[in-house]
Amino acid sequence: MKPPSQSAAKTSPEFFSTRVSKARRFYLDMNPAKSRALAVVCGGCEQCTPDYAVTRETFHFYSIEYIARGRGTVKLRGREQPLLPGRLFSYGPGVRHEIVADPAEPMVKYFVDFAGTKARRLLGKCGLTPGQATQVFPPDELRAVFDELIASGLKGSPHSDELCVKLLECLALKIAAGRAPMAEAESLAFATYQQCREHVRQHFMRLKNLQQIAAECHVNGAYLCRLFRRFDHQSPYQFLLRLKMNEAAELLRQPGTLVKQAAELAGFGDPFHFSRAFKSVLGVSPDIFRRLR
Repeated sequence: MKPPSQSAAKTSPEFFSTRVSKARRFYLDMNPAKSRALAVVCGGCEQCTPDYAVTRETFHFYSIEYIARGRGTVKLRGREQPLLPGRLFSYGPGVRHEIVADPAEPMVKYFVDFAGTKARRLLGKCGLTPGQATQVFPPDELRAVFDELIASGLKGSPHSDELCVKLLECLALKIAAGRAPMAEAESLAFATYQQCREHVRQHFMRLKNLQQIAAECHVNGAYLCRLFRRFDHQSPYQFLLRLKMNEAAELLRQPGTLVKQAAELAGFGDPFHFSRAFKSVLGVSPDIFRRLR
């Protein structure tokens, strides 16, 4: 692997895979005192190569891995499971694991490694006892916490160690709140939901309504709504509207931007209709939003 910097190369532990095209990693105390309740030792985000594969008989620390994009498989204690966005798995001392990327859709995955007398208990509370896997909904629910964890670890301040432990505890709570282990029968439905959600996320600026989303995703509109209610706790149109309004809000932050311009950007021909939609999502009208800024 080509490390992001020379300093990172000097400190990279040998247990990292070399089959990574890009990575952001941080390192804290790699040999924490055994008496500590919790200690984050390292973490990061890795973009796997098509031939990414890792096999370990055991691991030094407890670990949580989270799939942000792409696909693959993981074998934990001899049981193989699919990896897809939103899937998490854990391992630790004495847990054999094999992680393999799908060559057609290599994974981007986050990880955090930690130790401590309460480490195993923390994993148990969020349903990730070492050797288990689970799923969170929506699939991108945890990315912000992982990104903050990486930023805090890289900052290298006197408080980084304690802050990373707090973020690890926050991560465990988010997993516990958002986890919903899927039955095998739900796998196809979840895959369809993911494909539709990603299509909306990529094309939200030109999409206008439920009918257009359903047609472009090649699914029935009523079925699409059922998928979003099951996995996202909102309708497809509510998801579309939130993406549009967040983009419009960013435009309104710029001095001199007219509400009419933001409405046109979001695909609303009627500024009044846009204002109502904006308030329904963000709680204030576009005019009040600009004054709040």
